[in-house]
Amino acid sequence: MRIRPGRIRRRKGRRVGFTLVEMLVVLAIIGMIVGLVGPRVLNYLSESKVKTAQIQMENIASALDLFYLDAGRYPTTEEGLTALVQAPAGAEAWNGPYLKSAATPKDPWGHDFLYRAPGRGAPYEIDSLGPDGKEGGAGLTRTAANR
Repeated sequence: MRIRPGRIRRRKGRRVGFTLVEMLVVLAIIGMIVGLVGPRVLNYLSESKVKTAQIQMENIASALDLFYLDAGRYPTTEEGLTALVQAPAGAEAWNGPYLKSAATPKDPWGHDFLYRAPGRGAPYEIDSLGPDGKEGGAGLTRTAANR
């Protein structure tokens, strides 16, 4: 039997293809898989941003320690983290830049890290505002004391 283009092949009087019920079952299975896997993937994404922020804060803390070894002090709050990439006024023993990038890094959510010196009970404190971008929200804090 030869099939001509544009014609639908019939088998025992029925058309070949999928029924509406079969299509709905497949769509329901796909929907269940997405419903179970989707939240886990989004959870891993948010966890990875938190871990990235913690690693960045560790790198900044190491750069601050190098600055301390060279200058004999930590940058002031006014000098901020910019002192790690550009020599601040009055720092003669500055051997930077202490960070690889030419600008101060941003956290994974696109906000600047907050730097305070002295920190609460520590020589300095580095904060990330977190995903909400507000102080006191779901951010992270890194002090010299909790290394």
